[in-house]
Amino acid sequence: MIDKIHIIGAGAIGAVYGALLSDMDPRCVSFVASGERRERLRKEGIAVNGREYLIPVLDSGETHPAADLLIVAVKHYHLDQAIAEMKSSIGAGTIIMSLMNGIDSEERIGAVYGKEKLLYAVVVGIDALRQDNRVVYTNQGKIFFGEREASGPSDRVRRVRELFDRAGIYYVAATDIMRDIWWKFMINVGINQASAVTGGNYRVFQQAGPERELMNAAMREVITLARKLGIVLTSEDMERWHAVLATLGPEGKTSMLQDVEAGRKTEVEMLSGVVLALGRRHDVAVPVNESLYRQIREIEGKKGKN
Repeated sequence: MIDKIHIIGAGAIGAVYGALLSDMDPRCVSFVASGERRERLRKEGIAVNGREYLIPVLDSGETHPAADLLIVAVKHYHLDQAIAEMKSSIGAGTIIMSLMNGIDSEERIGAVYGKEKLLYAVVVGIDALRQDNRVVYTNQGKIFFGEREASGPSDRVRRVRELFDRAGIYYVAATDIMRDIWWKFMINVGINQASAVTGGNYRVFQQAGPERELMNAAMREVITLARKLGIVLTSEDMERWHAVLATLGPEGKTSMLQDVEAGRKTEVEMLSGVVLALGRRHDVAVPVNESLYRQIREIEGKKGKN
């Protein structure tokens, strides 16, 4: 049984799942942080859908009992720091689950702590909005997770399923998690970036128009790239995303649009930045993502981010 969960990252994703786990058993979950972030979390806590939580915060620089499950939910540009901070949380039996966007966080974590510790995962369909330490959401979404090389349900998958069932966390025990990770990557490349340059909330993308077509065009380039790497995505996967999109709160906003509006650095390097690099490597033209990359970097420049 998984009894001790540590979470690195108290943004929208970390806060939502931290709150759900705390509702199940406030003794089971802790955040891990350092410096000013640690002190702010200890003093202010988080608020999710109007409820205040003072979830315990472990100092990443101090020794503490290892986690049964370590959830990583930081921004892409904070991953190196998170990898350093998670050291004391990892023991012989720790399961590491990254809920980050992109396609490389597991590889980077596994290079330091061992790929055998990772269950690969993505979150799809959550519509959380974050302002400072306050998060609101109407759709919890689902965590897709599984073994990278799965021949059947593993004991680790079974244990995480039992935990999520107890906590009321919606999930899918995936049979082809790498395809799901690329599906989520396709989604983020599309709607996160299109929303960042157009300023559109989910309502804008739930209906026909130039914003939705921009999203779709960016996703089509990912489908082409994925095939070069042996991952088969099709137009049906785009329709699968459209069905999820239709369920999201219309006034909700993507994480990248929230970053733009708050003047924060975006994760563009992890999205179109990666698409451009893969396009060059595999001789695939990606003009839509080239344009999105340029526009988002210009937006960041105007806000003083680099």
